[in-house]
Amino acid sequence: MLEVGKRGSAGVGKDVVPVLRDGVVVAQLRTSGWKESAAAVVGEREWVFAKQKRELTGRWALDPESSARLRARQVSMWKGTWEADLEGVPVSVAKLSVWKGTHRFTSGDRVLGESGSTGGWSPRPTVRLPDSMPLEHQVFLLWLMLVIGRRNDSAATGAIVAGGAAAAGS
Repeated sequence: MLEVGKRGSAGVGKDVVPVLRDGVVVAQLRTSGWKESAAAVVGEREWVFAKQKRELTGRWALDPESSARLRARQVSMWKGTWEADLEGVPVSVAKLSVWKGTHRFTSGDRVLGESGSTGGWSPRPTVRLPDSMPLEHQVFLLWLMLVIGRRNDSAATGAIVAGGAAAAGS
């Protein structure tokens, strides 16, 4: 299982988010608080995860900005479904639970794994995927779960603020 660690923990810099497997750092993310982007280091390779038009993309830092090796796009906002292309491998991402924010990853008829969270007051995303899947693909899907979680949090906060403004104006 991969999980997003606490920023600055596990021996990484204070502005770095560790990606952990069994408590060991396997990748590092430098995320933006206000943009859907991250610089990732997976093994010896540096990746750039970013939003390009309507897609979330992943490319090697040395690749041209317009290129993408990894892609994910939202298929249905209402159903919470996404389609990903991980260097030619199609992966569907479907919401399992609205309340828990969990998702299932499938490729064709094969279930690859699921997302979850660490629990507690400040839950952080986790993914359970097969060890046979390249680590950079797993990290990209974990980052996707982080982005989806942030989007859901923003939507919930917006609804609360809008509801409060409507109540205050009554």
